[in-house]
Amino acid sequence: MQTLGTKAWPVLIVSDQIQKQSDEGAWLRELVGVLTDDFGCSVLFCSGYGDAHDLVYAREDLGTVIVDWESAELGRVHRKNDAIATGNSGERFVRYVRSRNARVPILILSDRSSVESLPNRALERVNGVIWKLTDTPRFNAGRIERSVAEYAGSVLPAFFQALVSYADEYNAAWHTPGHMGGQGFLQSPSGTAFHKFFGENMLRADLSISVPELGSLLDHSGVTGKAERFSAAAFGADRCYYVLNGTSTGNQIVWRSQVAPGEACILDRNCHKSMHHAMIATGAQPTYLQPVRNALGMIGPVDFRSVPAGASYAMAALTNSTYDGICYDAAYAAAKLGGASALHFDEAWFAYARFHPIYSGRYAMSLSDRRRLVFSTQSTHKLLTALSQASMIHVKFPADLAASPARAEDFHRRFNETYMMHGSTSPQYAMVASLEVASKMMADNGATALGDIMEEAIELRRKIAGIAAEEEAQGDWFFRVWQPEGVSRASTRDLIENPGAWILEPGAAWHGFPACGLPDPFCMLDPIKLTFLCPGVDSSGRWAERGVPAAIVTRFLGDHGVVCEKTDYYSWLLLNSLGTTKGKQGTLVAALFRFRELYARNAPLDEVFPDLAGAHPVSYQGVGLADHCQAMHQAIRQLELLPRMVAASKVLPVQALCPSDAYRAIVQGRVETVRLDSLDPTASPRTAAVMVAPYPPGIPLLMGGEILDASSAPIVDYLRAREDFERSFPGYGGDIHGVERGEPGSDGWRPYTLMVVRD
Repeated sequence: MQTLGTKAWPVLIVSDQIQKQSDEGAWLRELVGVLTDDFGCSVLFCSGYGDAHDLVYAREDLGTVIVDWESAELGRVHRKNDAIATGNSGERFVRYVRSRNARVPILILSDRSSVESLPNRALERVNGVIWKLTDTPRFNAGRIERSVAEYAGSVLPAFFQALVSYADEYNAAWHTPGHMGGQGFLQSPSGTAFHKFFGENMLRADLSISVPELGSLLDHSGVTGKAERFSAAAFGADRCYYVLNGTSTGNQIVWRSQVAPGEACILDRNCHKSMHHAMIATGAQPTYLQPVRNALGMIGPVDFRSVPAGASYAMAALTNSTYDGICYDAAYAAAKLGGASALHFDEAWFAYARFHPIYSGRYAMSLSDRRRLVFSTQSTHKLLTALSQASMIHVKFPADLAASPARAEDFHRRFNETYMMHGSTSPQYAMVASLEVASKMMADNGATALGDIMEEAIELRRKIAGIAAEEEAQGDWFFRVWQPEGVSRASTRDLIENPGAWILEPGAAWHGFPACGLPDPFCMLDPIKLTFLCPGVDSSGRWAERGVPAAIVTRFLGDHGVVCEKTDYYSWLLLNSLGTTKGKQGTLVAALFRFRELYARNAPLDEVFPDLAGAHPVSYQGVGLADHCQAMHQAIRQLELLPRMVAASKVLPVQALCPSDAYRAIVQGRVETVRLDSLDPTASPRTAAVMVAPYPPGIPLLMGGEILDASSAPIVDYLRAREDFERSFPGYGGDIHGVERGEPGSDGWRPYTLMVVRD
């Protein structure tokens, strides 16, 4: 492989001899010269174990690690795990490297006179020994180059290796796509710019289905099928299907393969809009489970008490984990949904759960009870490393399918008919490779990678909690993190290894969910999903006189390069992932201090938000940041946005039409658009044609086919309060799926409108 040859995998040499004017130093320098000049390898140097530790932590592209056993103890291995902190520096370093990468070659560089001093504990973890001043530098360089080459050849999983090999052949293609490996882009300046930006390798790997070496995604053959089978094993599934247009399509495939028109199903009201689209496509008749809420409006687990006793369903669907990082005990949830023939866990944000013991028993593929089909749909691109839209469907078979290859194959044939309805005959092979590589990354060292993420997330949690405690002790304020009280006191190691530290105990004050809706400790807060809290109101609904609405804070953070995942009224969500770095965390904390400093001096919005003040001078020019925060805080309180939101979320409107019939009304033109302020749910009920889901909080308040009548008036009341809020604070318009903005009036305001079925 030319593209990813030995030069792409540097050799790390840890030795304090390289610069010394000694026989060992001269021999080592000659070895390095032969290795780089004659064998084409690249080399990195560290003179002490401390620096080498940092380099191993930061880089996963090392092709071989060479440890000079006679180096003086020039540093210690910076590791918090006590089990690695014992022994001499060399031995500790070898154990550390092996704890992070089970397969990278490690070679000991040693004097033959010290062979008896090499501990067995180190020898059992390394791949070989190089004796100094004995064999020639060329011979040893050849051994090292072979070590790198063999390792580099083993790093790439099957499909990715085939893709790289094909791209490296520089074939003269006469098939689609039309750019022919990128060459077509070079026919114009704009195309040339595109080529330079994305690079030749990406474009040469953009191939046609006409390339038989890469198998077929539609019939799951060749190296493509091998990649899917590898992912199935990695994620604990019986079958895995790669989906190249997102979990939204994965959800459609699952439902359309299992649910027929008119069949009853039960699902989490806190579902993604694609679940509503699946019900439209299947003609299913849904029953909804309402999640519990706290006074901050945060979404908790579903209230399983509302599952109808004795009812049967073709499918049950549950969102796991929730947007705010609440993940279920999968066996508990499955038992509560016992009337369903098949289970579907929408785990779009939870693909990593299989790979760290803290999530044991909290994901779909962990279920051991094989009485029915279990599906998991995962957005592998969200918090793992696949390219955008690259997702997976995992399937666990019931016992009869698992025991019979013939029956399992029959399931696959039927399921694949639905799969092919949503698949393309022109797949993007880079996306396929990214799914396979994401799987291999997790299979190789997922627990280590997730442990690093958790350690950084916990350190950030503790840092914010410590700042808040110090500032409040001095009579000032700071932001907080939504988490159990014990997090700031427990050790990092305990918090990483003990899931009990993150359990939502019924009635606990910190989470604010009512104990009646959380009767058992069946939910856990995901450590890597951080919800920050602003002053103004707590999770029990107790208001403070002064407040800092989250929309203002996240606008400031966004303007300074810190982009948040979700913003509620007094909270916002940040996600730790494989791409999170300590530098990002430091930038966040610095930005929060900067915001508070601007708040303290009531800096003018012309300075803090120049674009906002310039776009809406009547509302914001001459207004200070603290005054702006207080005005919005008072408006949220006076409009009762939070209690109205919670009240609206508790309503389950009557279904006049199933979702597919409401959609058919749209197709047939039997709908009209009405202004929200003209609706009178009590006197003139109307049937919604579309789903309505405000962000925040992102939970559907209304589904297509449901009636806006007297019982669902709280939904209209909340939407009207949102409209009044946005009119008072231009530039802070929220995203509300299903609500459009009408034609502007004389004051420029564009009123809320809603599509309803025509009477």
